[in-house]
Amino acid sequence: MRFLADLMSQVRNEGERICEGGGARAIENQHGKGRLTARERIHLLADPETFFELGLYAAHGMYEEWGGAPAAGVVVGTARIHTRLVMIIANDATVKAGAFFPMTAKKVIRAQNIAIENRIPTIYLVDSAGVFLPLQEDVFPDTDDFGRVFRNNAVMSAMGISQIAAIMGMCVAGGGYLPVMCDHLLMTDGSGLFLAGPALVQAAIGQKVSAEDLGGAAMHSAISGTIDFREPNDEACIARIRSIVEKWGYRRLSPWDRKKPVEPALAEEEIYGIYDSSPARPYDMKEIVARVLDGSRFDEYKPEYGKTLICGYGRIGGFAVGIVANQKLHAQQIDHEGHKRIEFGGVIYTESAEKAARFIMDCNQNLIPLVFFHDVNGFMVGRDAEWSGIIKAGAKMVNAVSNSVVPKITVIVGGSFGAGHYAMCGKAYDPRFVFAWPTAKYAVMSGDSAAGTLVEIKVKQLERGGKQLSEEERKELYESVKRTYDEQTDPRYGAARLWIDKIIDPIETRDAITQALEAAALNPDVPEFKVGVLQT
Repeated sequence: MRFLADLMSQVRNEGERICEGGGARAIENQHGKGRLTARERIHLLADPETFFELGLYAAHGMYEEWGGAPAAGVVVGTARIHTRLVMIIANDATVKAGAFFPMTAKKVIRAQNIAIENRIPTIYLVDSAGVFLPLQEDVFPDTDDFGRVFRNNAVMSAMGISQIAAIMGMCVAGGGYLPVMCDHLLMTDGSGLFLAGPALVQAAIGQKVSAEDLGGAAMHSAISGTIDFREPNDEACIARIRSIVEKWGYRRLSPWDRKKPVEPALAEEEIYGIYDSSPARPYDMKEIVARVLDGSRFDEYKPEYGKTLICGYGRIGGFAVGIVANQKLHAQQIDHEGHKRIEFGGVIYTESAEKAARFIMDCNQNLIPLVFFHDVNGFMVGRDAEWSGIIKAGAKMVNAVSNSVVPKITVIVGGSFGAGHYAMCGKAYDPRFVFAWPTAKYAVMSGDSAAGTLVEIKVKQLERGGKQLSEEERKELYESVKRTYDEQTDPRYGAARLWIDKIIDPIETRDAITQALEAAALNPDVPEFKVGVLQT
């Protein structure tokens, strides 16, 4: 219990440091311009206590040679404005003047993709110097780079997803397209919107012009007609946005069933004492799930078959959900010949995969969103597993996950390794949201397994060259590889690269899933469920 609480405290403290953005001096400089910081703007814009931040750890530990980019220089998350759910994307001008690093573009695009998948109205608070030029080759050209942001603006508008942009500082060069491609455009006095600033204009065509005449709020309000609302300051601009949103109509909601939420019968705080990361002390995942579900009620599907995967129905935040979770307790299974065997917890066997595949298809058939709880080592290997058709069963499960049309939400509790990560709806399989506990481990295989494998390969390479490693050298090599691998399996490493949307406190799992389901409920469109050719 103490280990998990201490780890969460460390993550929380680290998160508070990230929230400081560019630091006290940069915040003072922003205030000196008569402007609020990104987080201060969001605090005024959102209904109290409704901002659900995503991507806080984006770019964590990256770009150190440039002084770092806390939260990738942009703050994003869902919130409510006059009770309406919205996505907020706010440039943090305290971090390199809000410039776009490679991860900044990817984070904005991830937020837009979440908005597209869930039909969430989106509000942009623009205060950016544009592309971070020293890294332009990694920001500019690709499908997950800067230009994709504007393409998404156009696509979202065509889909009927409302977008409001407020220019509350600089908005220059290609970045100028983002606000102009939104449905509503606001601008504060003292801000600038232009494709080329005064210095570049003079260098390019020899014309001398002030920033205000070139692209100030007064010019764009009265002469170019580009903006819809001109506001004197940040506070007035935010009040205007809230006033606009308050008048929006309501669209048709999705078909996911929801009843009045009921708190779990078992205390969520007890999760700290149940979860154990040690392989020597396997825990019961059902006890975790019971502390997340409404009333702790769970209708388990095929409880006596394929026991290393738990499947079943319940409710979270009132929403009906299908649960697919890795069971960490070892289980006894009887094969088709009547032989008993022990199945290791956290491993997906043939029976487990077949059960999960059918369950996932059932949830799609009956319009029930899916929630995956990961603590998986991978699929079983060896002769018995191969003879039982483990590859066919795994392929069936991956097919069902890949073609699911209901919302999928992923929670990485512990390990999430190899093909098990894929089958449990890893990031590549389009979960609407990916959450992770601070205990999560995210890689092809565990650090121990990887280090052992790589050391053996290295030893054989050296032996072929006639060299031998001493025991001490082998140990040193093993520890070196394991240290690197463990660093890369840390959830903060994955969150820095946006493989994870949010690192959550385990006792906030229910709330995070509810937030995700409320977002998913905004999208009423459910495609026809098809799986194509299934291995049988």
